[in-house]
Amino acid sequence: MSQPTALAGGSAAQPQAEPQPPTQTKVQPQPHAGAQAAPRASTVEIVVPVYNEERVLAASVRRLHAYLLATFPYRFTITVADNASTDATWQVASELSAELPGVRAVHLDQKGRGRALRHVWSRSEADVVSYMDVDLSTGLDAFLPLVAPLLSGHSDLAIGSRLHRGSAVVRGPKREFISRTYNLMLRTTMAARFSDAQCGFKAARTDVVKALLDAVEDQTWFFDTELLLLAERSGLRIHEVPVDWVDDPDSRVDIVRTVRDDLKGMWRVARKTLSGATRLPVPPRVQQAQLPPAMKWQLSSFAVIGVVSTLAYLALYLILRQLSPAVLANGIALFATAIANTAANRRFTFGVTGTRDALKHQVEGGIAFLIGLVLSTATLALVRVAAPGASHLVELAALVGANALSTVVRFLLLRVWVFHPGRHSGR
Repeated sequence: MSQPTALAGGSAAQPQAEPQPPTQTKVQPQPHAGAQAAPRASTVEIVVPVYNEERVLAASVRRLHAYLLATFPYRFTITVADNASTDATWQVASELSAELPGVRAVHLDQKGRGRALRHVWSRSEADVVSYMDVDLSTGLDAFLPLVAPLLSGHSDLAIGSRLHRGSAVVRGPKREFISRTYNLMLRTTMAARFSDAQCGFKAARTDVVKALLDAVEDQTWFFDTELLLLAERSGLRIHEVPVDWVDDPDSRVDIVRTVRDDLKGMWRVARKTLSGATRLPVPPRVQQAQLPPAMKWQLSSFAVIGVVSTLAYLALYLILRQLSPAVLANGIALFATAIANTAANRRFTFGVTGTRDALKHQVEGGIAFLIGLVLSTATLALVRVAAPGASHLVELAALVGANALSTVVRFLLLRVWVFHPGRHSGR
């Protein structure tokens, strides 16, 4: 890890105090107290990582500092982390640390946003650490909702999400497409449950971050994603906040290189996950967690309906197989039992009654039917190749395995999408 070549610290005096002269010191300054009385002695450190940002740095830090003084009810420190700028960024950062109480500047000899965050967060004495992009593309009104669940102990990490339904986002179609594609890849290939890995507006409890940092390898743009994936795999709670976000037209991010590095990072994390290297200590509250009561009932009901549906499918398949080819018999049996399965789960597992949206639910549940059809058809093809002339019972045994996998997919699809209460709560 690169060591800082210099650190300039602002005074911890009240806003009315005279500006202090710049100093070169490695002593962490005390967080600055906001204008409002802090309800308790909680502290937050906000890191602004910068590289060649002399043009916007001063205005952004002054705006952030003024906003926090006027509205933020906790003690705070703003740390400008200059990672190897070649322009006058470090000079501007040093001047700001001398001018504004509660602002400090750190200079590193190597580039990398992840490297800058790692350096500052690992040495922080605040209760919560955070960071935001220097352009302040994310509306500052979301900052208190971002850190409040961390200070209360409710959550472990928090992220601003531009893909949250409550967010207001202004950006071009190219950036929109890239962002949504990247986050979709994370959800489908890495099973990520958070919605926006790239938004430059994140926070975490300091003790949590320090426990995770040794396992995070990336030093640049994938640092955020890797941290979140490791946190999620460790059972930590990630809170999401909708944000107002306006795209910075002057962004100098190399999109092609960033995408390439992100794909490499995803592969690295996936490899570590398979080897068990991402199993970090799990908090006691996660170890003691139990399934919610609704989930217990849904699993029981779904299992009973699944057993009945499977028996009906097997019987129907054996009857049709005497009259038609295996693929046709499988398709008809699967289609008939899928309709009955969706209707039964709608009524008994998820408690949806009445005829409203019944057809819509059947159409959406049809996706699970198509998944099952593809899996079972592929299974029959494999049986035909591996064991030509296999008996109907051998075919049936292979189909049972394929349907077991499609059953898991069906439950997840019905629970998180088709019958999810959030889809109907706004009606």
